[in-house]
Amino acid sequence: MKRLLLVFDKFKDALEAESVCAEVARAVRARCPGTLVQTAPLTDGGEGFVDILTGRAGGIVRQATVCGPRLQPVEAAYGRVDLEGLPGGLKRAFGLPESGYLAIIEMARASGLQLLDGTERDPWVTTSFGTGELMTAAAREGVSAILLGVGGSATQDLGLGALAALGLRREPPADGGHPGAGFVPAEWGRIEAFSGEGLLSLPPVRIACDVGNPLLGERGAVHTFARQKGATDADLTRLEAVTGEAAEKLCRAFGVPADVATQPGAGAAGGIGFGLQVACGARRISGYDLVAEWLGLDGKIEAADLVITGEGRFDAGSLAGKGPGRVVKRALERGKKVVVLAGAVALSAAERAALEDSGAVLEAVTPEGMALDEALPRTGALLGAAVNRVLSRLEAAGGD
Repeated sequence: MKRLLLVFDKFKDALEAESVCAEVARAVRARCPGTLVQTAPLTDGGEGFVDILTGRAGGIVRQATVCGPRLQPVEAAYGRVDLEGLPGGLKRAFGLPESGYLAIIEMARASGLQLLDGTERDPWVTTSFGTGELMTAAAREGVSAILLGVGGSATQDLGLGALAALGLRREPPADGGHPGAGFVPAEWGRIEAFSGEGLLSLPPVRIACDVGNPLLGERGAVHTFARQKGATDADLTRLEAVTGEAAEKLCRAFGVPADVATQPGAGAAGGIGFGLQVACGARRISGYDLVAEWLGLDGKIEAADLVITGEGRFDAGSLAGKGPGRVVKRALERGKKVVVLAGAVALSAAERAALEDSGAVLEAVTPEGMALDEALPRTGALLGAAVNRVLSRLEAAGGD
């Protein structure tokens, strides 16, 4: 084993992707000092999106104070990258301009679930207004395009909060208070129509997203994601109904066919991709494909003898298109040895058998019986121990 590639997403509530890669690299180098270790931290458009992409492209990060999901002030940031420094193939593949600057925005920084404790999570009143403030700041700086990552959102507001920050108006106007408060789902029944006459003109907007859910229905935003954002089962029917009504009004205001709501990905991040597509002509792109191209991941996989990937929980969702699952698939297709390290491996017997029959090694980082609240603060040490277990097995099986 001369060349090893580490491709990790975050371990949620424990370590960001960069830190996971660093911990595993430390353990590998301690055991195998002669190994060449490369790292490629992943992001699904959520936490780490700005830092990973901006850092790898040699850009700068700008700080901004914006409204959080409950309109509380939060410190957020967005990246600025020189487009001329990005590969031409990447720009062509994702419809980015050849020159100027690209703003990289992470919805989780301004409107993320991580900014709220359990008692504050409520999709009726959370807003994406702060994400719109970041987009406004970037546009006024004169960027040539905006790249928005939408993982980890706390909202179910169709992006109407973000659009309000960009100048969307409602009829009748809200009764005083913060302008963002009049665009949350709890207010939608009072809105007769939307107007985009004062909407800020934006450069091309690309939304990095690998969620394929439509806006409405059993697989839609409400029924798939609203519970994790604080909705109860009793909320779902009414929340679904007002979401559909607000979506129709927004489409009517901008002369867009209502069937936009049925497109794959329209239900991501509480429908912000839908809202920005309708009002601003935003286009959704594959977050994994973007990041893989940005990091040159295929070339790194091809050059590696062993690929180690993983995330906090490796499950059926991972195999359905999330980053680590895509890495496993690409590495196995290229005949590489693959190890999955995850806080928990939650696959069916058939899913596990299929991966292991293909040559993948699956290893849960958390010892059996250890409670999550005990494991989280020990994630770094548990990763190191898991690396040693796996490398010992590979060595015993004849790996080099």
